[in-house]
Parts: sequence; C-alpha cells; structure tokens
Amino acid sequence: MSRVLVVEDEKRVAAAVRRGLEAEGFAVDVACDGDEGLWLAREQPYDAIVLDVMLPGVNGYQVCERLREEGNWTPILMLTAKNGVYDEAEALDTGADDFLSKPFSYVVLVARLRSLLRRGARERPVVLTAGDLRADPASRRVWRGDQEIRLTAREFAVLEFLLRRADEVVTKTEILGSVWDFEFEGEPNTVEVYVRRLRRKIDEPFGRTTIHTLRGAGYRLAAEGA
Repeated sequence: MSRVLVVEDEKRVAAAVRRGLEAEGFAVDVACDGDEGLWLAREQPYDAIVLDVMLPGVNGYQVCERLREEGNWTPILMLTAKNGVYDEAEALDTGADDFLSKPFSYVVLVARLRSLLRRGARERPVVLTAGDLRADPASRRVWRGDQEIRLTAREFAVLEFLLRRADEVVTKTEILGSVWDFEFEGEPNTVEVYVRRLRRKIDEPFGRTTIHTLRGAGYRLAAEGA
C-alpha cells in the first residue's frame, strides 16, 4: 500500500482528496498548513506528497524547496491555485516533480499521482566539483573549501554549465543557449558580465583562476579548480 501525504488548507478539498485516495487503496495523512506538512514529511516515510501552493505559514514552494535542500526526494505533485506558466515554472524550479492547476479533475490527480509512484523518488543531483570548488544543483549552494559563496540564480546557472563542461572550451553562444531562454534578445557580451561576477566571487578572494578566457574561442573552467 502506498502512503501519501496531502498538504492542503481547504478542509473540504483535503477531505475529498483523502476519501478518494483511500478508496483507491492509498494510505493518506493530511496536514492543514505548511509547517505541519513540513514536519510530517521530515518525520514519516511517504511514497508521494500532494502539496498545495497557497498554505498558511510556510507556503508550498518553501516546503518543497526545504525538503529538497535537506535531501528529501519524495515525489511531489504540487497543486497551483493559478493557471499560469509562472506558477508552474516556480513549482518545478523549487523541486516539484509535477503540478496540477485548481480546479482539477480528480481522475487526472490520481493518474498523475500513480505516474509519480511508478517513477519513484529521484536521485539527488550529483554535487559538481573542480578542486575545492563545489556546487550543489539541488540546493543551488556553492563552496570554496569550507567557505560558502553566495551566488544569484543566474550566476549559479552559468557556473553549473561551466562545471558540467569542465576542461572543455565553450562559446558565449553555447552559454547563452543553455542559461538564457530562446527569447533572450541581449548581446553575447552579457556572458562576459556574468563571468566577471563569478571570478570576483569564486576566484579572486581565494587567489585562484578557475575560469579561463580563450580569446576568440570562449571560456574553459579548469577541472582541477585552479
């Protein structure tokens, strides 16, 4: 029997989802706010979590993000109150596996949930390293040795791309194509701005030269981190 946590503050919705899932053979626990949902998800082993976005206290995005940062990769189906691409994108960006907009079809909810259960929990993304430089894609945190370095989301995305292509020469166009979306109309020199920012944060304070410029070709991040 699969065990599911439903985190939903609308009592009628929560009760209906619970009754329906139990009728389908699921064991169901219900939390009525984000703090309770976060506590239960940490304390109990669940096969999946149905998580509403709009919750009292800690909202659904924050619950999802904190669980992922802690290494909890239980499949999460997020319920969004608004039918918009930005809400859906934020759900996926914070670590949700799937989303469903309210009002939703119960048949679709069950189908999505069963699909997540078939896939099982994702593995935590591998921490990327270059010497003593470490970047964790799951939590979007970066360290040089034991010292944590604060990066913006875009800075982290550029660094992650370079780390995944360590010791390879990559062009500005390749970086733009991976880090910025296809509608971006800025100049390739935008990449230079972000590379400079990265150097000021991950290299200069530590006396390192991790990101090298190859004039006329692009950039190369040294796999050894120096």
